[in-house]
Amino acid sequence: MFVANTHTPLLFFSSKGLCYKLKTYKLPEAAAAAKGRPLVNLLPLENGETITAILPVPEEEVERVRASGKEHFLMFATASGTVRRNRMSDFDQIRANGKIAMKLDEGDSLISVLPCNEDQDVFLATYRGRCIRFPVDEIRVFAGRNSTGVRGMNLGTDDRIIGMAMLTHGESDAAVRAAYIKQSRAARRAATGVDEEASDEDEEATSLVLTEDQMAQMAANEQFILTISENGFGKRTSAYEYRTTHRGGNGFANIKLGGKNTAVAGSFPVENGHDVMMVTDGGKIIRTPVDDVRIAGRATAGVTLFRTGENERVVSAISIVSDEAEAAEVEADAAQITE
Repeated sequence: MFVANTHTPLLFFSSKGLCYKLKTYKLPEAAAAAKGRPLVNLLPLENGETITAILPVPEEEVERVRASGKEHFLMFATASGTVRRNRMSDFDQIRANGKIAMKLDEGDSLISVLPCNEDQDVFLATYRGRCIRFPVDEIRVFAGRNSTGVRGMNLGTDDRIIGMAMLTHGESDAAVRAAYIKQSRAARRAATGVDEEASDEDEEATSLVLTEDQMAQMAANEQFILTISENGFGKRTSAYEYRTTHRGGNGFANIKLGGKNTAVAGSFPVENGHDVMMVTDGGKIIRTPVDDVRIAGRATAGVTLFRTGENERVVSAISIVSDEAEAAEVEADAAQITE
């Protein structure tokens, strides 16, 4: 699921490592509950080839990046934990019959493609509740497109990558991060009177006390990661709890699994004021404000966000701009134009 304008170019990445391109208006418009049309009617897909990632590339964003002089890249991630980085310019010209995007090992599939720059960290989340975070610049820029990439994360038995996100490069000092988490939890408890669920794997306590200015600066840069299980449990966690490591490691716990919490459906950054939308394999959909999702520790189980039926599971989740936030943005843009 994604949001795009009529003339936004869309890059379609297939399970066979090919890239196709269409503009949004070429997709059939339909009601929310409509079935839609098979993509094989819109793209020249081969037998057994499926679309595994779709990337909107707004032309105004591309022009803004080029004008800034800062080079942008595309980061690829596969289900087996392989990652690769290419220049975005490698995908400017795409023929109607597609273009090779990434060579895939037999049995592997492309699960996510995202724009990135060297000021960010790569966040990978797995089906069995593990995750890893490492700097973008640990992945070299590949000159060609017909290559498999490098190891991003080692996976356990019966595990696979289910999502990738780009995070702002965070605070690397463990003591500072631990102090911020401790003090921010105390502040939320004082404001709400509710004890925040902490992880069983919380980092060691620290005696460091941050000043108000330090707390304000870290709060301004804080990101939250929303993790949702297949059974509809979910929680928000400060990105400061996700330490930066090196690529190729085994990672660490992202959510506590067990009992009804069996596996992860999605894990991605969210912003205050936005909504989260979840879809099940039974065709049900729910939309709820991100602010209503409880903040909890990294290795906790979370709370019920979506009451799924028997043999039903959440298969997709996305953060979208709420109606109120979108209206406020439109007003702000109109005011700016008037000025």
